[in-house]
Amino acid sequence: MGAPHNIKRYGEVWPEFRILHGLEILNKLKDKVIISGGWAWHFMSETGHTEYKHAHDHKDIDVFVKKENAAEAVMILQQEGFQKVWTRYDHLQSAENFRRYEKTAVLENGKSHRITIDFFERNDLETIEINGFTVVKPELLLTFYRNIHSSDKCWAVMAAKDLLQRRIDPVGHPKLSEIPKVN
Repeated sequence: MGAPHNIKRYGEVWPEFRILHGLEILNKLKDKVIISGGWAWHFMSETGHTEYKHAHDHKDIDVFVKKENAAEAVMILQQEGFQKVWTRYDHLQSAENFRRYEKTAVLENGKSHRITIDFFERNDLETIEINGFTVVKPELLLTFYRNIHSSDKCWAVMAAKDLLQRRIDPVGHPKLSEIPKVN
């Protein structure tokens, strides 16, 4: 589980290039993957929301791929310059067949940043469609914060838990990207 947030840093936003690069590869993969983690909450949030760092985790891109789409998804990643990266999780037994792919993108100012995609194979996910993207259903996505995703302190995760407990659909709800009131 994620560490508690430093509330003094609330209000910080993700750099625009990180969002644009993430959207660029997700648009190319959209027919082959199911989006999970912070990017799933991103798509479930209101259109045009502010990209607060504590609302949605955009450090990496978590996707699930049906086994029959895995080879094609990997080909797309490789065509886009992504390479397989070995992690400490590669040798662990897992039903999801975890893999990580990374690419270094060079910015106009000459600096670079890494785009990381955590890739899981799985055929049995409940999903919803949002603006042409397939994402893990919110109720199921929340269960992944026990073993697949780590940042359960994100505002979207906490807001979705609360909304679902009150039988309110979190999809499109402003609370998914809103700075929470701090006592």
